Parts: sequence; structure tokens; C-alpha cells
Amino acid sequence: MSDKTPTTVNEYDPETEERDDAVIGTALRWSLLVFGIVGVIGAAVAFLLTRPAPPPPVRETKLARVEVREAPKVEIPVAPFTDVTELAGIRFKHENGARGKKLLPETMGGGCAFFDFDNDGDQDLLFVNGQQWPSNEDAAADVARATLALYRNDGTGQFDDVTKGSGLDVSLYGMGAAVGDFDRDGRIDVFVSAVGTNRLFHNDGEGNFRDVTEGAKIGGEANEWSSSCGWFDYDGDGDLDLFVCNYVKWSREFDESQGFQLTGGGRAYGRPQSFEGTFPYLYRNEGSGKFSEVAEAAGLHIRNRDTNVPIAKSLGVTFADFDEDGQIDIIVANDTVQNLLFHNQGNGSFAEVGAIAGVAFDMSGNARGAMGIDAARFRDNDAIGIAIGNFSNEMTALYVSRGDQMQFMDESISTGLGPKTRLELTFGVFYFDYDLDSRLDLFAANGHLEEDINRVQPSQHYAQPPQLFWNCGRQAETEFLPVPIQNCGEDLLAPMVGRGSAYADIDGDGDLDVIVLTSGQAPRLLRNEQSLGHHWLRFKLIGRECNPNAIGAWIEVQIGENIVKRQVMPTRSYLSQSELPVTIGLGDAKSVDHVVIHWPDGTNQEIGDVAIDQLTEIEQP
Repeated sequence: MSDKTPTTVNEYDPETEERDDAVIGTALRWSLLVFGIVGVIGAAVAFLLTRPAPPPPVRETKLARVEVREAPKVEIPVAPFTDVTELAGIRFKHENGARGKKLLPETMGGGCAFFDFDNDGDQDLLFVNGQQWPSNEDAAADVARATLALYRNDGTGQFDDVTKGSGLDVSLYGMGAAVGDFDRDGRIDVFVSAVGTNRLFHNDGEGNFRDVTEGAKIGGEANEWSSSCGWFDYDGDGDLDLFVCNYVKWSREFDESQGFQLTGGGRAYGRPQSFEGTFPYLYRNEGSGKFSEVAEAAGLHIRNRDTNVPIAKSLGVTFADFDEDGQIDIIVANDTVQNLLFHNQGNGSFAEVGAIAGVAFDMSGNARGAMGIDAARFRDNDAIGIAIGNFSNEMTALYVSRGDQMQFMDESISTGLGPKTRLELTFGVFYFDYDLDSRLDLFAANGHLEEDINRVQPSQHYAQPPQLFWNCGRQAETEFLPVPIQNCGEDLLAPMVGRGSAYADIDGDGDLDVIVLTSGQAPRLLRNEQSLGHHWLRFKLIGRECNPNAIGAWIEVQIGENIVKRQVMPTRSYLSQSELPVTIGLGDAKSVDHVVIHWPDGTNQEIGDVAIDQLTEIEQP
């Protein structure tokens, strides 16, 4: 057994414990320091990797010069119109029968027609009148006084009332007129549309008109309400046929039973939406003074696909060969429903293509309250424009088609016409060259339906100023500029309840004068007083192989590099007829290079030297 005893492993040594704790503490502190340094380095690296790239250094460059395009300065010509109604001997006052019952026909006013009924070379004037309703007090006496009115022009713009004994001194609730030589005897006859039976008057050449309605079978139905109407040769047989718009299915009993009210109380005129639509008339001229009504067979009875009821509520119509296929087409302005474009198929029938062609609705696909209408080639590039006057807060439409495609776009905004016509309620609308510069301008007759409209719509007034738009061509950003009062005179722009309107050269001075009808008031005859020194041509066409008035013919005139085209078409505006002779302004040109007559039967005739500043009569070979 050994003398030395070994130490056990479980024996506690305080010094050793203290040394171990010191080592561990030191190691921990160094570990924390290292971890901290690593974290800082990691965060720095992450920051450097993720921070956005510094912006490039700023370099100063020289800015390009900005050119501000100035609007072209266009001077609207001074061409005042003077109210010569009383001075010219016009004493007519329209009777609409309004005595507080507020029946819808009272709102529509009447039409008029410029035509040379006595063949003395100047333009006479017919006014279409209404009458009092039969149940009104003292109706018999008033009805006897309310007749059509015929005024003979003495050639200087002075008119004599020759109604009495003329055969036109008849009383009816008249609407519109259509003038044309339907029997080829060389005298202009008269058709009058009405609420009720329409009338046809034959001109005997001695200043007398004979009612031939019954024998011609052209009166229509007694319960229809006809509006605008016009003569044209749709079947190309050389005589004049007749198209008659019908408005709505209306009766006094139904109208009074509806109880239409203005906002805030009081009886109001009814809305067209409250009345059913109807079909137009198309009368084919059979010769010997006889007509056949062929609208349905010709494809003019258009029905709603869902309800099978008639669509049309027609107020305006005009005619033109829109696709230049040699057949004259029909464009109809409808109130609160789609407009209708009847494409002549050349076989006695029509195809309705309004929606496909782009003239049925506005740019948003909505129908408008359409009234007056006209169509013309208002540019020198073959573009044809259909102007349609619409209800208040709806812009006047200007559907434009180029060439022979029959595809239209509404250019009312881009031409400047739309924004300036939005507030007005437009009835009569037509193209004419009032300043004789060779470009077609536009006239609009305006007026509301309700006398008290300003009480419920502060922006609207019963009497509204007519509007004249000057066609400035390509001189400005827009084509149609509203003519201010200092350029056209206060007589033209004085507020009135405008309805039918038409133009003619009443005094033989070469420029075009204007008549505006009203509802229940006197008309306004406005003489054109322009003195711009512009030259002009004036043509009267006589058809031999085609219809005798050459309605539908086109006159093509080359003036330097410009070619202007004008149609013989009295049916335009609203309920009215403008003169048959065609006036073409030449501006400063003192001669023309070329004149071609495109007759309605498809034949063409070149004209040699044409004297300017006078009327030229051209007879078809």
C-alpha cells in the first residue's frame, strides 16, 4: 500500500472556477462584438445594394423655340338684310287656331312657296294658312277670313294680294306646299298638305287655280296629318311624282284627353312620343291628271321590328341622288325617331338605309327632334352635306358624304355649326349663297313651341333669333361662322317664332332674299342688301325629255380651279319651296371656264359662253 493519497475529481477549486468564468465572459464579449460588426457590415452592404442609383448629372440644354399657331383672321362679309314685309305689300298673318286649348298642330306653323305662277319671269309668293278650330267662338267668321294667300310680284319686289278669286282662297288647316308642273302644260301647279284632306290645284294660266284633288285621287286620308311635301321624278318617266310626309296619328279628342302639363302647372302641348307614327304617301303620276298611291309597294312603309307599328313621324323632306347612280333618293327628317334615307333601286322601289348610311341618329346613337332639312354639295370636292334642324338642346346635324359612297359622318362639331346651334329650336334650314362668293352658306329659322317655355327653362325663349352661317371654306379652322348683327343687320336677327322659310331673288338684282314664316304671327320678308361687287350666274332650266321643271338636274360650273355643283330642287327647308331658278355666285371672277347641265334623265349638255350677272334660260335638246 502506497504512502501518497490521490485527489478526487469531484473536489471544488475556487481559483480554477474564477479563471474559467473570466475566459467565458471575455469570449462572449468578443462574440457579441464580432456579431455586431458583421451586422453593421451586412446592413451597409444591403443598403449599398438596394439604394437607388444616383441621378445623372444635370446637363443644361438649349430649349427649342415653341411656335404658337395663330388662328387665321377671317373677315365675315358685310351683307345686311332689311325687313321689307310691309313695304313690299305683304299683309298676311298666319292663323294657327290657338285659343288656349293647346292642340299640337298649333305649334307647327305654316309653309310658303316662291314660284312664278303667271310665267312673267319673277317669283311670286304663296302662304299656307291654318284656321280656327270649329268649336271656337265666332269660328265661322274667322274661318272664312283664314285662307291661303297668293301674292303676285311686279318684278321689283313689290307684291299685290291676288288671293280673292284665284281659286286658292280656300280655308283648311294647311301645313306645307309643293309646286311643280305635274301635267306638262308649262304652268306651275300647287299641292297643299294639311291636317285632314290635302289639296291639288291646277294652274289654268289665267291667274286661276282649280281644285282637282278628287279627280286626281291625291287627297289622302281625312284622318291623316300631312306636313312637308315635294315633286320629283322617282321612276324616270319624265313626269313629276309626289312625295308627302305624314307626321303622327292625331285627333283633337285624343290630344285633349291626355292632360299634358307644363312643369309648375298649366296645360302644355303634347310630345310626339305620345302619338303613334304613320306612313308617308308616294303618288305616282299616271298621266292625264291621275295619280296612284304606291308608298307600300315602293318599300316606304317602315315598321318597328319589335312592335310592327309605323316608325315615321316625318316633318321634313328633300331629294338628291346621293350615290350618283342616276336615281334620285329621298331623305326624311323624323321627329324623335330615326331619320330615314330611301335609296332608289331603279325599279320603282326603295331600300331604307338610314342607319347603315349614318344619317338615322346622332353620334351617340340617339334620335333627335328633327324638323327642317336640306342637302347640297357645299364644298368644291364633291362632298354632299345633309343639314337637319333639331329641337332645343340638340345641335343642328350636318351629315357629310364624300364621293358616291353614301356613307355619312356628322361633321356639325368640326365645321363649327353644332356648338352654335345647340340651344335653338330650329325649324326651317337651307343652303344658299347669300354673299355670292361661290360657297353655300346656311340659314336657320328658330322658335320654340311653348309661349311660357322661359318660365320652366330659363335658357329657352318662345321667340328666337334666326341664324345665318357664313361658309368661309378653308380660311379658318371651322367652315361655318355665325354672322354677327353688325354684318347682317338687326332685322335678320330679331327674335321671332320661326317656322317655314325659303329664298328667291325677288327684285332681279342677282342676290337671294329670304322669307320666314311664323306660327300665329306675320311673316318676315328680308331683302338682301349686299353690295360686295361679286358676280353671278342664274339659270332657268326647261326639261323636254325629263320633267318640265328639270327638278333633280345638276348644274356644274368650273371657276378657275374650283368646280361648284348646284341642284334644281325647290323642296327644302320646312313645309316650304324655294325658287326653281338656280343662282351661282362667282365672287370676283368675271367669267367661267366650263358649264355642264346634268339633266335628270341622265343626258348631259355642255354650254358655251355664258353671260354673267344675268339670267340664262336653257332648254333641254
